[in-house]
Amino acid sequence: MYLRRFYEEHLAQASYLVGCQDSGEALVVDANRDAEQYIAVAAAEGLRITHVTETHIHADYVSGSRELAERAGATLLLSSAGGAEWQYAFAPAARAQLLQDGAHFNVGKVHIDVMHTPGHTPEHLTFLVTDTALADRPLAAITGDFVFVGDVGRPDLLERAAHVAGTMTSSARDLFRSLQRFKQLPDYLQVWPGHGAGSACGKALGAMPQSTLGYERLFNWGLAESDEQRFVDTVLDGQPEPPRYFAAMKRVNREGPTVLGGLPHPERLGATRLRTALDAGAIVIDTRHAADFAAGHVPGTINIPLNRSFATWAGSLLPLDHPCHLLVDEDDAPVLAARAARTLALIGFDRIGGYFGAEAIDEWHAAGGAIETVPTLTVAELRSRMAAGSVTVIDVRNDHEWAAGHLENAKWMPLASLAQHIGALESNGPVVLHCQGGTRSAIATSLLLAAGRKNVSNLAGGFAEWKAAGFPVER
Repeated sequence: MYLRRFYEEHLAQASYLVGCQDSGEALVVDANRDAEQYIAVAAAEGLRITHVTETHIHADYVSGSRELAERAGATLLLSSAGGAEWQYAFAPAARAQLLQDGAHFNVGKVHIDVMHTPGHTPEHLTFLVTDTALADRPLAAITGDFVFVGDVGRPDLLERAAHVAGTMTSSARDLFRSLQRFKQLPDYLQVWPGHGAGSACGKALGAMPQSTLGYERLFNWGLAESDEQRFVDTVLDGQPEPPRYFAAMKRVNREGPTVLGGLPHPERLGATRLRTALDAGAIVIDTRHAADFAAGHVPGTINIPLNRSFATWAGSLLPLDHPCHLLVDEDDAPVLAARAARTLALIGFDRIGGYFGAEAIDEWHAAGGAIETVPTLTVAELRSRMAAGSVTVIDVRNDHEWAAGHLENAKWMPLASLAQHIGALESNGPVVLHCQGGTRSAIATSLLLAAGRKNVSNLAGGFAEWKAAGFPVER
């Protein structure tokens, strides 16, 4: 048996290629939209992709299963479970098959057993992998968003992201029962999860790429909990707010994603096109570091740094169907633009018009365009202004961060929903934004500036710096 794990850092997402080296056949599980990577690796290993499947209808990225199956001429295998409330809605192609609990199929000498494990979603499947050339029992379970290293999948997304009302508690009970069944499998069974640390598909995912059922039984709280009600209460408590784009991803993946035929390759655009794009209402995402954006940027552009959180914040803050352009650092500009465009395509941004190098800012300025900066305040300066009553403080952190402690009289507007609250702010007064360390509030300042607000500042070091200085905290 051949195994290759693909890990997408921007999504904290894992997919798997499992092949039989004797027959040359291969299976891909939970493919993202970059179909070429699977095809290239399979070809390099002398394999052909004959089967494509996925554990469930994903919420955090556009599924690549349909596209990969078409490009590879493979059989597409999808869950038939889910009931009336949630299951695949698009018509399967001629080479598609539906899977249910207890089904099985072979990829050469690799045998796959299908286990229905509802809870994270009603249709969720786990795949048990047996290398029959060596053994008659499963080697591993590809668990998707059912069991992670150190955590279990969240059962609230069907209600909170897909808006299927009244399903959180029943899904949590389904998840508990699925875990009790899963725990009956042998301790030596390897666990190959669909996500790692940083994913919003759980509360506290581990960074290790895989584990064993025996280890998780001992140290994963979800498998260790034996009381159903305590499990339900714990798994639903403290789940982070799902990124706004999760709702669109659920719908897209349920109804069938558009087949692109390849990821976008944006072209470099001249500085004159920057003004044209902004005047036409296009979104221009400045992907540079927050400090560079603060030092000088083109008014109307939005700062989302190209780091591991790029996909999360772009998907949470920007409309997926709106035309957008990219602005990247001048060094390695083509590489950075391709990376950003690829990441955006993975979560459904299909209208990427092109990119600008950072030199376009200088050309903009040379042509008479204004350059905007973002003032930064120290915690001491902010405290002085608060004492004088001359500033509005906005905390853009998550609800559990706010509940654990915040600045007195601060307004709580989480970054993910900030755009909906901008109109409620006083029109002319000075505003200071902060998060825990300064990164999210830097994005928030760019949103307010792009919306036409003035007198906007960012707090250096954020709440962590305020607390470290010993300044008062309210709970």
